[in-house]
Order: sequence, then structure tokens, then C-alpha cells
Amino acid sequence: MTTVQVAVPRKGRPLEAVLERVAHHADGAGAGDATDRVDEVISTLRLEKAVTKGERDLDRSVYERLADYSDPDNRHAPEYTLLRDARDGFPRRVVFDSLRVPTPAGEVQLVGREEPFRALRKHEFALGFDSADLVLEEVVGLRPEPLASLADVNARIDPMDTDVRVSGGLGDTVYHTLLATPDVRGDGGDPLDRSFVADYEGPLCISPRYERLVEAVLGTDALEGIEFTYTDPELEEEAAIAETGLGVYLTVTGSTAREHGLLLGEQLFPSETVLLENVAELGDSARALADLLIDESETELVAPATD
Repeated sequence: MTTVQVAVPRKGRPLEAVLERVAHHADGAGAGDATDRVDEVISTLRLEKAVTKGERDLDRSVYERLADYSDPDNRHAPEYTLLRDARDGFPRRVVFDSLRVPTPAGEVQLVGREEPFRALRKHEFALGFDSADLVLEEVVGLRPEPLASLADVNARIDPMDTDVRVSGGLGDTVYHTLLATPDVRGDGGDPLDRSFVADYEGPLCISPRYERLVEAVLGTDALEGIEFTYTDPELEEEAAIAETGLGVYLTVTGSTAREHGLLLGEQLFPSETVLLENVAELGDSARALADLLIDESETELVAPATD
């Protein structure tokens, strides 16, 4: 059976979305086992996250837990590894390493990487999953006009810079949303959208890790007269935006933003786990797997066909 290796994140929401999608497409009699293994990985990593954040206290050391999670005699058992964590007192964290699942397109081996997108850029994989945000942060060119769609993303990737393109998404969508206080928004009745930002002069609060993304989705012309301020690690992001008056942050329901007195404006760009393809490495087996895993009816992001 052909095995296609796919780079995936080692933890977090994007990894869970990928695991659930692959389990959904597991082949034959092994489908139930694949679902059970995926559930095991998700619950294990959630437990380890709680331990890392100090929300759970376990008697066993991290090395003992890693040994308990491992089953070297079972080729299809999930594998884990240890990652150094930045938090004080937690130098090691159990994270995802590998899982094999049979599918109608052949066996897929999900391989954990700290930066799946960069692994594809280095031609280590033909396929990988990562956050669409990272593509914007890494390779999308900044232009005067705003970026609003996946087609724009691929169009702004310089083919001389990378062979990686975005193929489609998994539908686990949250949004980079424009937020403002009523005082900044005013009572003029104009919509709280990109045009509002274009006419605005003053501070705009963002997370520092999304600076390039915000520049791309708003467009450089709209940012004339605007000064970025940055969220405080000691505060909730919505609280920092409320202090500034205007900002951009990820929202799902917007309830936390409303609790801080913020108005929800335009959903500037969907943040979604996306399938990445290195077009220089994409063979028939990888292409068949990509076609199996991506359903355009379920995603906010639909890429145009590539040659």
C-alpha cells in the first residue's frame, strides 16, 4: 500500500481538525479503529495541555506518561514526542509525533512538525496542513489593495519564493474581525469595515504575531495615518482593544468582545486550517489524497484550480 506522508501541527485546534477529517475518511474495517485512535490522541493532548497550563496535576512524570502512551509493537498506534515548553516549570510537553491511517487513496501517515508550512517550503513533504494565517505571515506580498479571498492568497505568492500553494480548507473557521468601541465608531451610521479604517487616523490595536496579516487584509493604502499598538500579554486581547478603541482580533461568537463593550465590524479574513501543496513534489498518490480530504462545500476557502 502506498503511504503518503503529510506534515501536520504537533498540537492545537488545527491538528484536531486534521485528525478528525482523516478519521472520517478512514478505509474499510479499520475505520472504527482510526476513530478510536484519533479520539485517544485528542484527549491525550488536551490532558497534556491542561498539565502544562497548571490546570491538572498528575503523579507520573512526563517521561513516564510518554512511555505509557507509546505502543511500539503496534504500527498503527499513535506516537508522541516531547517538546520544550516556554512556561516556567514545564520544560517538556507531550505532543503529537505520528499516526498512520488507511484511506481509499492509500495509507496516510500524519507527521508532526513544529512548522508544517516551512517543512513544505523546504520540500520535505508534498502535502501539509497549517493555519492560513501563517501563509499570510510568511510569503504573501503586501499591496495597496486589501486581500480578501484564498484566490488572492495564491495570486500573491511569488513562485520564485516558494512552490507551496493553498489547496483548500477544513471549515474550522474563526475570523479576524474589526472591533471598535462606540466612541471610536461614532454615530454617523457608516459601516465598521475596511472603508472605515481607510478614513480613520489613530491607533489600531493588534496582536504582534498578526502584524503582516493585518497589513495584507486591510491593504497598505488603508493603513496610512494609522499607528499599530500591540496587545498586552497580561490582558485579554479584547480588553487591550477596548483601551485603544479600534483593533483586529480573532472572534468566534464575539461574546467576549461584547463583554468589553466592543462593537463587531467586518469579518476581514477567515482563519482556517488549510491543506498546503508543494506543487513541485505533488505526485499522483498525494494528489489523490488531497482530493479525498478536501470538500469545497465545507470550507470558507476555495482555491482555483492550479496547472
